[in-house]
Amino acid sequence: MTATVPFRANSDLLDTQYTAWKKDPSSVDASWAAFFEGFELGLVELTKRQAKTDTATGGAGGTLSEKTLSFRMRVTNALLVFRSLGHTASHLDPLSAAAPNPPTLTLEGLGFTEDELDEEVKTHMFRGGQPMKLREMLSELRKIYCGQTGYEFMHIHTPEVQNWLLDRVEKRPFEPELPAEQQVDALRWLLEAETFERFLHRRYVGQKRFSVEGGESLLVALETILESLPRLGASEIVMGMAHRGRLSVLANFLRKPLENLFYEFSENYVPNMVAGDGDVKYHLGFETVRKTRDGKEIAVMLAPNPSHLEAVDPVVEGMTRARQRMLGDTVDRKSVIPVLIHGDAAFAGQGIVTEVLNLSQLPGYRTGGTIHIVVNNQIGFTTLPADARSTTYCTDVAKMVDAPIIHVNGDCPLEVAHAAKLAIEFRQMFGRDVVIDIVCYRRYGHNETDEPAFTQPNMARAIASHPSTATIYRNLLVEKGVLDESGANALQKELEDELEDGVKTLAERESKIGENPYEGSTAESQPPFSFEPTLTGVEEAKLKEIGEKLLQAPESFHLHPTISRRFLAARKKAIESGEGFDWAYAESLAFGSLLTEGLGVRLSGQDVRRGTFSQRHCVFYDTETRERHIPLTKLSEDQGRFCVYNSLLSEAAVLGFDYGYTLLAPNVLICWEAQFGDFVNGAQVIIDQFIASAESKWQRPSQITLLLPHGYEGQGPEHSSARLERFLQLSAGRNWQVCNFTTPAQYFHALRRQMKRGFRKPLIVMTPKSLLRHPKCVSKLSDMAEGTSFNEILDDEHLLGPAERVTRLILCSGKVYYDLLEFREQNKIKNAAIIRIEQLYPLHEEKLKEIVARYPRAQKKWVWCQEEPRNMGAFGYIRNRLSDISGHRVRYAGRERSSSPAAGSKAIHVLEQEKLVEDAFSV
Repeated sequence: MTATVPFRANSDLLDTQYTAWKKDPSSVDASWAAFFEGFELGLVELTKRQAKTDTATGGAGGTLSEKTLSFRMRVTNALLVFRSLGHTASHLDPLSAAAPNPPTLTLEGLGFTEDELDEEVKTHMFRGGQPMKLREMLSELRKIYCGQTGYEFMHIHTPEVQNWLLDRVEKRPFEPELPAEQQVDALRWLLEAETFERFLHRRYVGQKRFSVEGGESLLVALETILESLPRLGASEIVMGMAHRGRLSVLANFLRKPLENLFYEFSENYVPNMVAGDGDVKYHLGFETVRKTRDGKEIAVMLAPNPSHLEAVDPVVEGMTRARQRMLGDTVDRKSVIPVLIHGDAAFAGQGIVTEVLNLSQLPGYRTGGTIHIVVNNQIGFTTLPADARSTTYCTDVAKMVDAPIIHVNGDCPLEVAHAAKLAIEFRQMFGRDVVIDIVCYRRYGHNETDEPAFTQPNMARAIASHPSTATIYRNLLVEKGVLDESGANALQKELEDELEDGVKTLAERESKIGENPYEGSTAESQPPFSFEPTLTGVEEAKLKEIGEKLLQAPESFHLHPTISRRFLAARKKAIESGEGFDWAYAESLAFGSLLTEGLGVRLSGQDVRRGTFSQRHCVFYDTETRERHIPLTKLSEDQGRFCVYNSLLSEAAVLGFDYGYTLLAPNVLICWEAQFGDFVNGAQVIIDQFIASAESKWQRPSQITLLLPHGYEGQGPEHSSARLERFLQLSAGRNWQVCNFTTPAQYFHALRRQMKRGFRKPLIVMTPKSLLRHPKCVSKLSDMAEGTSFNEILDDEHLLGPAERVTRLILCSGKVYYDLLEFREQNKIKNAAIIRIEQLYPLHEEKLKEIVARYPRAQKKWVWCQEEPRNMGAFGYIRNRLSDISGHRVRYAGRERSSSPAAGSKAIHVLEQEKLVEDAFSV
């Protein structure tokens, strides 16, 4: 029940409602029904005068006195208020001397008087109806809901979930204290973090490390989760976090060798990479196997990440789902746990957090629930919460997915341990996200060279005089007799000695660092990029078999008439004649052939099942029942798994998820398709920070394939350009492939090539729109048959005269080729050859030289033709490369420079298009 019955009500209204409920419970509002049925509170003993008037307890048909009903309602309301708002009176801020005292939770605010505190009450919704004094009940509620932990779960819409949490939370006062050994373990985890950070502060003066000091309880939360996993059926953790506290997590939770970590602070540090640029120490990933207290092994992986704070979140979710698939855990998803560590300002401020939360329960992206841990420093760089968010808590956004939120004082490690234990149990029970908000502080500035007192002098003073969490907790254990002073000192000395040993080991091994650069890191070694052709063709008989199965549907299935009459009829004609294979059919044959070879295929994005342009239809829907039939899942009994998911309306989170999936699923072709290529810039951070550069920074190869509809058809500035120029600007070190194909067969081979080479690279494809149904943009079955392969550059196959007479070479990419071809045919131009650059990057210069050698008279007149404005498209990238090969200036035919990708007017578009095509043959 989320509605609150008023404190005081008119007796006639109460009597009417109660009488109506007695006759028919469904006749009253749900909040009244919940009150009468579920919250039967009352006095155990009534005064004689009340007993005469309170006939409700003596039989049906009586009425309750106004005073009794009022009291019951106030008690009911008190339960609701403590459960819903108790967290507002919790002592969560370690820098505050006392807890808040909101008016709603005072005796007066709850509607009670001092005289009523000794009245006896009972309710089946609290302590099983056990009679108690009102004073006792309110005291217990304060203890449960207004201590150092605050709970938010009454916003959850599912009664089963809400009741499970109520039961766990309200039983807590009766739970035994943790064994002494485990209490000391919590001190060890705190001291490990504190001692490590102070050691770095002394030894590496002035170096950035983004200390976790003030938030050391993060380590308590992580270790508690780790220790809980074996009994809950989990064996792996995949983690993501930004730089704050990352070094401490690497050293103390993932147990990264100290000598390696200290080496990264050295002035002589060179990234232990076979190739690439490397990254700063607080961005690197690591993986290890940890042993729990009872000897069970848990694999832990921390994903590498950029400084773009929350950008790693969807990547971790994709990695988690890939691991779950590899382990066969695709139903319960309990074996691999995603853990995301956030800052408070970032959790509230970064939109990708909301997008990732939105992924959490979607069929194609669900990972069985994520544990979100917010290290709540109560500040973002120099910005306080009042300037950083419009919500009460930084975690309020998580309420959108009914996630329970546990706020906990970071200076209370046992409370943090309880929160972590409750969170992992909840996740494993319900497969849903849960948030732990560790309210703490940041002992230094944004980094250790920063001065926080410039902007937050009061907070800085409070922090400077505040003892560390480890000190507070250590004193508590000594006071309780769990640990004596000498034992605490011995533990501190042991940890300091370990750090000194790490420095000594580094000195002994410094010359050997790098012998095994991949040990413990998340880096992957792979062979270098090569232009060596990969035979990707498939036997014609096999392609026919697959193509025919793609036409089939169950006999009782009601297909949409248009799909039967046009879509399948065209495919049937192509498979029978061996020609006329369009883009979508070639794609399906590529997918199908990979599946029959035992490889997996995953396709996701907005509306990908049908396709933005109604071209794909890889899922058939029964027009009467909407039952689904997916032909690509019916090819053979031992085929690979085909997954196709219409995504939420997000670019960044979904692309990040699919990219993360590729990192741990090398045997799956993973394609993400933009609704229009223009929208890919909504995921620019994922492209810049991960897809383009991750192999160079972190040695993490990926086979992600981006399908970006691109082409100028007069649809305006937002439906024309996938920003080809941006991908080419990011191209270096053979980091990926950027392509703009002109035939379905080329697309077929490129998709298969992704899975058939000895190395993995992202593939960026400018996919067509009008060419999806262009009568000339088709391929033959023989173009995809055994012995064929992808061609980075296509020579002119339709010359109107001999090659020796050609005096002009027009080089182009993508859709404009067909416009050029049509113009040449209409005007019977015999002296121009059209060469298609199908793979713009890496440019196969040797193959291009081989092709242009056929045209000796054209060496001085090369034209690059494109549809995009001159400052966009491929011209800026390819001009110098072509000039170097030809030895002459390359001419340009295309639109003039523009700030907008395309004209908004169809008429202007047509004029521009006609001119650039004509210019290609005349400039």
